[in-house]
Amino acid sequence: MARLTLADLADLNAQFEHSDPRDLIRWAKDLFGDRLAALSSMQKTGCAVCHMLSTLDLDIPVLFVDTGVLFPETYAHRDLIAEEYGLTIRTLTPELTMEEQTNQLGVLYLTPEGQAECCRMRKSDPLLAVADQYDAMISSLRRSDGGPRGRTPVLSPDPETNTLRINPLVTMADEELAAYLKDNAIPTNPLHEQGYATIGCNRCTTPVLPGEPKRAGRWRHLGPWSQYCGINPTDMMPPEQLSVDLPEDLIDRVLGRATDFVI
Repeated sequence: MARLTLADLADLNAQFEHSDPRDLIRWAKDLFGDRLAALSSMQKTGCAVCHMLSTLDLDIPVLFVDTGVLFPETYAHRDLIAEEYGLTIRTLTPELTMEEQTNQLGVLYLTPEGQAECCRMRKSDPLLAVADQYDAMISSLRRSDGGPRGRTPVLSPDPETNTLRINPLVTMADEELAAYLKDNAIPTNPLHEQGYATIGCNRCTTPVLPGEPKRAGRWRHLGPWSQYCGINPTDMMPPEQLSVDLPEDLIDRVLGRATDFVI
């Protein structure tokens, strides 16, 4: 195994900065094959990625983390997207139900520390349980989401899952996303039309008022310091901590030292 850091990816990230999202997905599939998956919580950006996957017909599975306390609309939308686009959606679940967790540990999400633990158990751990099956994961982060995501690279190591994260939509502005959804008649979670800018668990997500930041509705009861669940490494970790250990020949191919495939 060899170490791949964010610094190692600097030239490649510069090269990919203006690449078409579909070309990035093709590059990832060509490189990682069956050890590539996509992540989606079935929000607007995730639905856009699902649509792209369906048009490319590359047989890339979609990982959907079911915390057990999502909104009914989210579950219905997951099923709609799977049927609409013919995708293989792999639903990941926590070890404990919310009732079991509450009986053992109490209501964790009432404090910032408890929220972090709850998100770890219900979101991060289910993904970690299958992470060794993949070398790369396609995410749907965008810089226009602001906050720490304003500096998200196209490619980023994820130390938690030990995979390379590919963010094909990272440069897509809000207007471009809206146009893509409209032009391709992509169905979106109906909760977006009810004021939910982002959608998570039903315990910790509220609508956003006009003029509020996009993520103001996440963990509102805890204040502005609790805006991320931790499932995306670039939300929580400084760049110097972003690295993964992958086979050396795979890193050579990622960095273009052993392949002629370019986009």
